[in-house]
Amino acid sequence: MKQIRNFSIIAHIDHGKSTLADRMLEVTGTVEARKMKEQVLDSMELERERGITIKMQPVRMMYHPDNQKEDGVLYELNLIDTPGHIDFSYEVSRALKAVEGVLLLVDSTQGVQAQTLTTLEMARSEGLAIIPVLTKIDMPHARVSEVTAEIVALLGCLPEDVRLVSGKTGEGVRELLDAICVRIPPPYRGSTPCGSFVSQSSQNSSQGLAGASHAPSPRPSGAAAFRGLIFDFQYSNHRGVTVFLRVFDGSVKKGDHLYFHAAKKTFQALEVGMLTPAERPLDALVAGEIGYIVTGIKEPGIASVGDTLLNEKTRGEALAGYFEPKPVVWASVFTESQDDFTQLRQSLDRLKLSDSSLSYEEESSGILGRGFRCGFLGMLHLEIVTERLKREFNLNLIITAPSIAYEVTWETGKEHDKTEFIYAPSRFPDHGAPASIREPWVRVRIILPPEYLGSVMTLLYDHEGEIDDTEVFGEEARGASARPSEEFLERSEQKYPEGVQRRYGDGRNLLSVLMPLRELMRNFFDKLKNATSGYASLSYEMADMRPAEVERLDVLVAEEIVPAFSRVVGRRRVELEAQQVVEKLHGILPRQLFTTKIQGRAMGRIISSRTISALKKDVTGYLYGGDITRKMKLREKQKKGKKRMQATGKVNIPPEVFMQMVRSE
Repeated sequence: MKQIRNFSIIAHIDHGKSTLADRMLEVTGTVEARKMKEQVLDSMELERERGITIKMQPVRMMYHPDNQKEDGVLYELNLIDTPGHIDFSYEVSRALKAVEGVLLLVDSTQGVQAQTLTTLEMARSEGLAIIPVLTKIDMPHARVSEVTAEIVALLGCLPEDVRLVSGKTGEGVRELLDAICVRIPPPYRGSTPCGSFVSQSSQNSSQGLAGASHAPSPRPSGAAAFRGLIFDFQYSNHRGVTVFLRVFDGSVKKGDHLYFHAAKKTFQALEVGMLTPAERPLDALVAGEIGYIVTGIKEPGIASVGDTLLNEKTRGEALAGYFEPKPVVWASVFTESQDDFTQLRQSLDRLKLSDSSLSYEEESSGILGRGFRCGFLGMLHLEIVTERLKREFNLNLIITAPSIAYEVTWETGKEHDKTEFIYAPSRFPDHGAPASIREPWVRVRIILPPEYLGSVMTLLYDHEGEIDDTEVFGEEARGASARPSEEFLERSEQKYPEGVQRRYGDGRNLLSVLMPLRELMRNFFDKLKNATSGYASLSYEMADMRPAEVERLDVLVAEEIVPAFSRVVGRRRVELEAQQVVEKLHGILPRQLFTTKIQGRAMGRIISSRTISALKKDVTGYLYGGDITRKMKLREKQKKGKKRMQATGKVNIPPEVFMQMVRSE
C-alpha cells in the first residue's frame, strides 16, 4: 500500500535547507551513497558557488517508517526544495500551492529571522500543516533551548513538536521523516490544516489532525478531467521546455494533448515522469502526485509559474491564484561590442524559456548603442540573470544602475488624465511639469539585537523609513507560558551539553518599517549589516503606491544633458547626490582642448558645478628670441580659438567613462 505526502522546505536564506534535503535523500536511499555530493538538488553552478537555492527542485523519495515496516506501508514523499530569498517569493507561493505541508527550518545558531516570519505567513495563508524544525544542532554554539522557546512562542506549539536535526551528521533526520508521514496529511483529504500543528503525542494516531482549523483546497480526483499546477520549469536544446507540476485532478500520460490556460497554447506531452532527482519516465502521473512533463516547446513566454495545465479536449476551470509577477527593479543591459547585440537578444530569449519572470524590451543609447531594458524581481534576480548571461553565453556586458518604475499622471486638462509607468530617468517629468508622481513603498521587517537599535534608527531616518510597529523577542514579551518544560531542557542539555544555553529569550527587536523602494535599493541591506555588525536580518514585501517626493537630476557636460547620467533621487538627497556625481565624473572625464564644465541640475537650477581646465600647448616653443609681441600674438590667437571651440565644440565621452560611472554605482 502506498501513501503520498507532498511537502516543501521553507526557511530564511542559509538556514540549511539544501543540506537537510541531502540527508533525506541519503536516508531514504533515493541517491546512492557513491553518487552523493553536497547540494544534490542545486544543479546550477551558480547555486553551488553562492550556497543558495535559485531554482526550485522537486524530488520523489520512497520511505518505510520503522514502526510500519511489518504492515508493508510505503510512503511516497514528494519534496519541493524552494529558494530562501525574498526575490523569489512568488515562485515559493506557487510551490506551496502544490503541497499539503511544510518543514519550517530555523537555524539553532541564529534563531528566528525576518524571512522566517515571511515564509511562515505564506504557509499559513495556504492552509498548510507546519512542522517546525531546528537545524544545525551539532554546532558548538547552537542555542537549542533558547531558539526552541522562540519557535514555541511564535507558533503556539509545544516544545516537543519541534524536531531537532543536524543536516550535517544526519541526527534526527529519520525521526523527522517519520513525523512527515504522520503530521502532513495525504493529498486525498478534502481539506488541509490551516497553519496548524500536530502534537508529537498524536504521531501514532490516525486522528492526529483532529481539532485543527481547516481551509478548503482542491480535492484530488482520479476520475475527473486532468488539471495540473505548474510550479517551475526548465529548458534544454533537445527537449524544449520541461514543466514541473502537481496533478490535482485526473491523470496525464505520454501522448496526451494538453493546454496552457494562461498562454492559450496546446501541445502534446512527449514524456511524463518523476524526479529522483534525475528524470525517470512513468506510464502516467495521477492525482496527488508531483512530476514532470516534456512539452517540446521552444518559444519563450509560453510556460509560466502558476499556470494551470488542462486536457486539450475537456479543459475546464483553472486553479485559482495565478497572476503574472511584475518587475520590481529595472536596468539596461548592453554589450561592450555592438557586434554581440544579436547574441544578447538570443541569450535573453533562451533565459526567458526557463525564467518567466524576466521581462525585456529593446532600447537604444547614443553612447552605448542598442541594448535591452530588463525588468527583474529584485536585486538578487538582477545579479543572477546578468551572471548567467556572462557565464552561459560568454557575453561582456555593461549594466546600468538599477531603477524603479514611477507612476506618472499627466494633467492634460481634459476629462481623463494620462497615466503611465516610467522607469527610464531620462523620460521623467521636469521640475514644475503638470504631473503627479507616485512611487512604490515596501514593508520591511528587521530583527536586530537591542544594543544596535540607536544606529538602526539613524539609518532608517537617512533612508526615509517610517516605523509602523515594534515587537520584542524575549522573556518579557513572551511570558512564562512559552517557556520549555524543565524535562525538555534537561533532555536537550544531555544531548547537546556544549550547545544549550539555559537563558530563555534574547530580547531581540522586531521592527516593521515602511519605506520607499528606491531607498531600500540604495544599499540599505549592506548598511544595515554594517550598523549591526552583521546580526540583523531583513525581509520585505510590496506595500502600496504613495506620492513621491523626488526630483530628476540631470548631468550636463559642456552645457549639454547626458541622458545616460540622469537619475531620479529623493528631494532630501538631491544636493548631496549632485555633488557626488559631479565630483565622480570630474575625476574620470578626460581633459579636452577647451575648458569643460560639469554641472548637476535639478529643480530647475544648477546645484553643483566643477570645471575641467583645457589641455595646453606651448605655441611659442619653436621661437628662439625675437620680439615678445610675436609670442603674445600667437597666444592671443590660441585663446580666441579655444573660446570658439568652447562655444561650438562637443565633448566626446568615451564608453570607458560611462562604464566606470555605472560600475561605481
